[in-house]
Amino acid sequence: MYLSYFALTEAPFSIAPDPRYLYMSQRHQEALAHLLYGVNGEGGFVLLTGEVGTGKTTICRCLLEQIPEACVVAYIFNPRLTVAELLSTICVEFGIDFPPGNTSLKLFVDLITRFLLDAHAQGKRAVLIIDEAQNLSTDVLEQMRLLTNLETSQRKLLQIILLGQPELSDMLGRSELRQLAQRIVARYHLEVLNREEVAAYVQHRLEVSGVYRQLFSTSLMKIVHRLTGGVPRVINVLCDRALLGTYVQGKDRVDRSTLMRAARETLPPSTPAYRRRAFQLSAGLLLLASAAWGAQWYQQQNLPDSGRAPLQARDSLEKPMSASVRGVAPRNEERGIVTRPVADSLEWTASAPRANSRDMAFSALFLAWNMDFPGTDACRRVESAGLYCRSSRGGLEELRQLNRPAVLQLQDEAGREFYATLMRLDADKATFSLGDQTREVWLGALAAHWSGYYTVLWREPPSGYKNIRPGDRGAAVEWLSRLLAQARGKTEGASGHRVFDVGLTRQVKQFQLAHGLMPDGMAGPQTLTHLIAAADQQAPRLLAQPGDK
Repeated sequence: MYLSYFALTEAPFSIAPDPRYLYMSQRHQEALAHLLYGVNGEGGFVLLTGEVGTGKTTICRCLLEQIPEACVVAYIFNPRLTVAELLSTICVEFGIDFPPGNTSLKLFVDLITRFLLDAHAQGKRAVLIIDEAQNLSTDVLEQMRLLTNLETSQRKLLQIILLGQPELSDMLGRSELRQLAQRIVARYHLEVLNREEVAAYVQHRLEVSGVYRQLFSTSLMKIVHRLTGGVPRVINVLCDRALLGTYVQGKDRVDRSTLMRAARETLPPSTPAYRRRAFQLSAGLLLLASAAWGAQWYQQQNLPDSGRAPLQARDSLEKPMSASVRGVAPRNEERGIVTRPVADSLEWTASAPRANSRDMAFSALFLAWNMDFPGTDACRRVESAGLYCRSSRGGLEELRQLNRPAVLQLQDEAGREFYATLMRLDADKATFSLGDQTREVWLGALAAHWSGYYTVLWREPPSGYKNIRPGDRGAAVEWLSRLLAQARGKTEGASGHRVFDVGLTRQVKQFQLAHGLMPDGMAGPQTLTHLIAAADQQAPRLLAQPGDK
């Protein structure tokens, strides 16, 4: 219902395991790496466990898209079966013919054995993936172990990957299954997302759906993490309902009241995440209140009367310092630019006409690139330097990915428009060139002034280099190879490949995994955007570099 309202191309928070929406956190990268190791290994069992909704099935779907051509895969997602039923399902998945109505375990095993030997003779690997493996019975698990007895002198003929909830690990710890447990060559437990990863996860799904501006503020992400416990599936349900509520109310972005109402509708108090968080919050508040009362009582009992401050003075000391007066060390004194404490809002400076804000902002942007602002038709006139103006609507996460200074279109509290140049983006605050001054503002306050419109100077890929795929040849592949080398810091002597071969595909996938992108091995627009941002060493940076103060 809300797709066209927010300009979304598709539903961003569907609970279907679509690999395109997989956010590759560090944990998810490691989980996928374990599965890939298992596929390319010498046989045995690979175990991936995780709480309900953490993304195990989605990672598995991502794995299936990267399975080598030499692998034949059987995927079973409903293993609550008898031994005979499971063996027949394996036959069906591998395409093995068997007599209708057969119930003979020996015949099933003989047919599977013959298939595995034929596959090995053809240089192929057989992989069996079982999802929801905590539902397997002990008899079925023992039969799986017996199937892995089929081996050559070098490797086993069947690789089995088990995906399941944490109780699967408990099952495999039983004494009667110790032989199977000894054959697990790799195991990984997928944890929930932390607070920073929740924010990146939500923004990633929005961007895959075509929206780059922040529909959820940074402060709301803290609440989402607290309510959902960092479980991706629960995050999807909550955010989907919050967007629906925002659409119904005709608002531009999700606010706190809408999010909390969505939580009440989708996360009843009976859910484990809600109970756990509620208990932690209540216990924490009670502990803090007790500690504060005890400290105050102790102070009153042990200080002499002369050392006790009047009640009014003590109250003023106990109040937290406002964000508007939390100062930072001034910078840019040598340039004669005025700096102020970190602010709770952005207002245009009174020392310059508001009508000049756009030219002053672009002048600061060009200065960051060590270029003179050419005035009229500035964006067109910089093309000779290999740059162009990239104007779009997005969010802070997109600007972090671009990592370039940006001119932002803003509004003050009265709704009056002005422009400012975002020069630096820290974890909790942003630094602006605002007219003839430098201002710092808390990120939580920036959302009230910025609608998402920005402009950056960007190095554009050569014409026709927007989608480079494995198997391609020529200058585009050579340019991509050099770009990858520059992103790794190899600025000299980097010779480009002319063929998008297996080695180059591996490099692209490694880069994609490192930057939280879908590791499909193709250099599409999103991957190229990240590559250019990482490789252009001469460009000014928006994010602080190591050693910056």
